[in-house]
Parts: sequence; structure tokens; C-alpha cells
Amino acid sequence: MTVGIVGGGIAGLAAAHRLQERGHDVRVFEASDDLGGLAAVYETRGDPIEKFYHHLSKSEETIVSLAEDLGVGDRVEWIYGNDGYYVDGVVHPLNTIWEIAAYPHMSLYDKFRLGMLTMEVDVRGGIPSFDTYDDLESFEDVPIKNFLLEHTTRGVYENFFEPLLDAKFGDRVEDVSAAWLLGRIKFRGERDLLKGEQLGYFDGSFAVLVDALIDAVGRENVQTGARVVDLDATDTDAASDGTVESVTVETADGRERHDVDGVVVAAMPNVLEDLTGYPCDVDFQGAVCAVVTMDRALMDETYWLNVAHDAPFGALIEHTNFVPPERYGGDHLLYVASYVQSQDEWLWQADDDEVSDRWLDHIADMFPDQFHESMVEDVRISRNPRAAPVYERGYLDMVVPYDVGGEATDVPDGVYYAGMASRAQYPERSLNGGIVAGYECADRIHDRVDTDRSTVEASTQ
Repeated sequence: MTVGIVGGGIAGLAAAHRLQERGHDVRVFEASDDLGGLAAVYETRGDPIEKFYHHLSKSEETIVSLAEDLGVGDRVEWIYGNDGYYVDGVVHPLNTIWEIAAYPHMSLYDKFRLGMLTMEVDVRGGIPSFDTYDDLESFEDVPIKNFLLEHTTRGVYENFFEPLLDAKFGDRVEDVSAAWLLGRIKFRGERDLLKGEQLGYFDGSFAVLVDALIDAVGRENVQTGARVVDLDATDTDAASDGTVESVTVETADGRERHDVDGVVVAAMPNVLEDLTGYPCDVDFQGAVCAVVTMDRALMDETYWLNVAHDAPFGALIEHTNFVPPERYGGDHLLYVASYVQSQDEWLWQADDDEVSDRWLDHIADMFPDQFHESMVEDVRISRNPRAAPVYERGYLDMVVPYDVGGEATDVPDGVYYAGMASRAQYPERSLNGGIVAGYECADRIHDRVDTDRSTVEASTQ
């Protein structure tokens, strides 16, 4: 059986690898010249660096298991990443119980209620409950603000969460489901109250995993600069839209037709809609992310800095306070990142020089004693119009099924979906979720083949 994979990101490569392990032939088609999707990298004077920041949480077990299977599990390092909150010109560390206790912008009771929520303990009514937050779907239709005011305090909402939510979701924040927040708390895993949170990173960047996946799949089975523009199906009747039998691929040399027995669309849902007509109502945020190369550090130890005021960016992530600058030829690397809710926003419309100037000017205002533009050697900006879903209320009703051809009457049989609008990317998107989605599609294809084979064998006996 030959399966065509639309998209050479982590989900598509994971699906291809899983299918090959089960004895199927695969062909991966990637429209761009780069593989890895949101895990694509820039070159530096040392190791590569991701164009969009990445790290692992302890809950992301599938990606770690895959790395071990591919022989690069020893390249995963677990490092304590220091978080901070910038308020009124001061960086407040928020890693250990003592640092959180010293944070001056919430009362002791506020911090107690915040701590209980992060440990998933419901203390409303004075009697602790340890299972209130187990079923995320029960909070799917609860507005996030209402949830936080009921389950913590107004001080927690206004002095901690509100600036973070505004930075992430902008004018869509009122639409966001409490299930997203609870899912993110579960996703981030356990925190050591004396040391903070351990985060994972590949020695050599996430390109280590992507390259190992490509090698496992076989570079001869992966084609870049190849955009799938059409799916062909067998003749249909009134009760069926047929079964997919080939894909048409557009390359620099023209169009090619490849026979397939199934297709995994490991791309955004707009690609699925273009190929099959299947609609998806999930809204996506864009992202604008800069990697700033500096000759010295901006912050002493902070890796991830959230900003309480209305900054022109969402967060500052000083990568080389997490991974040593020696791995990058001694350069210090800082991510400046922001989400975009509409492509009409200034941030999306402005050119890279305008964005760089505004962002660097504001960093200089925030850190007048530490930052000067003379320390900046380079600014590289990447943009993605669909970097993450908006996890609004009712989101689960909008996810695209894995076996979209089997569940949607107007899509040919044999079409599967492993993109960011899949169930594996709820209630938080991640590279780990992409791998899970790829596996889910591959397993369904394999199970279908086994079922068909068993049916044929039974009919011939």
C-alpha cells in the first residue's frame, strides 16, 4: 500500500515513519523548500536555532519516545528554565516557592489560590477537591475570565492572568475556553517548588529530531518544492464520493501524478478544504517571531519573561539563558514574539525593519541600563499566518476527524487529517501533538488495511 503525505512538518514525517514501520510505502510532499514546519531553523555560528521558540514539557512523552526509537533520545536535555514577570520596570523571578511568595503584586491569599489552581486542587468552599479539573470537556463552554474569577480571586485574574491572556489572545480573549487554560496547566507538568520547572531541549536543536525522522523515512521518499494541488478518486455513485487513488503535485518542472492508496493531509485545514472541500471553522492566530543575535546577555538568568504592561510584543525569551551561548559561537540569542489575531493589524502589515525598530526601541525602554542597539548584531524575523488555534468555547465541535474520508460523506474514502485542527492538538498545540496526530492517522490506515485483508480472506474461504 502506498500512502501520500501532504506536508513535511513533524506530523507528516511522524505519520510517514509510523506507516513505514508497519510495512507501507510512503511519499511525502512538502510545498516549501524546508522540512520541519514550525520546527524549521536558522543557522548560527554554532548550533542551529529554531525560527519559532520551542521546548518540551515533561508531559510530552510521545516525542521523547520517538527520539529514543530514532536513536537520538540521548540528545534530549532537561534544564531548569527560569521564568520572570516584568512589572513596573522590575523583573520578578517566579520559579521557586520562595520567589513566588516574595512577588509583591498579589496578596498572600491570591498566591495561595493561584498555587492551588496550578496544582489542580479546587479549594472553593473550604474543602479541597482533587478531581474537579480532571474532565476538561466540562469546562469547554466556560469563559476563561469567569472561570478564573470563580476558581481563584480577582487579584489573581487582574494582576497575573489578565496581561498574559491579553498578550496571547488580544481582542479574542473573551472567546477563549477555560478548558484551554486547564489543559495548559496539565500540559506544563509538575514544578519543583525548590528549583522550578524542568524543560526539555535537543542538544543541537529540534533539527536533530527532524533530521533523524527524515533519515528514517528516507530522503528519497521526501520531495520538497512539491505542492499537492488535487486529489483524484475512483468513480462515485449516489452513496459514495469514491476512494482516493492519486494525487496531483505541482513542482518547478510542472505537474506530476502519483498513484496512492490513501492520503494523510498533515497541514492546515485550509489545505484540506482546498483539496476536498471539507470546511473547518477553527480560527487561527498568526505569529511574528524575531531571533535577535546579541554580543552580550540582556537579562541575568531569566529565560522566559512575561510582560505585565501593554508592550508591542507578547514575551521575551532569552534562549541563551536556557541553552549556553557557547553552543552558538558565543552569541546571545533572544526571541521577541507576538501573536496576531488579524492580518489587518499593524504588526502583520509592517515590514521587518519597522517591526525590528519598534521592538528594539521598547526593549531599550524596558532595560535602559542593560540594552543598547549597539549590542545587536542581527535580527531575523519569521511570520506564520496560522501558528496556533484560537481555543474558543465550542472548539471541540470544530476539530477535524482523523479519518475525515470515513466520517465526512462528501470526502473520498482514504483521506486522513493530521494537521493542527486535529484532536491531538487540543487543548494546547505542540510538536508532541503533531506526532500523536500523525500516529493516529497512520494507525487508522493500517487498521483499515488489516480489516480489508481479513474481509477478502474470509470471502475466499
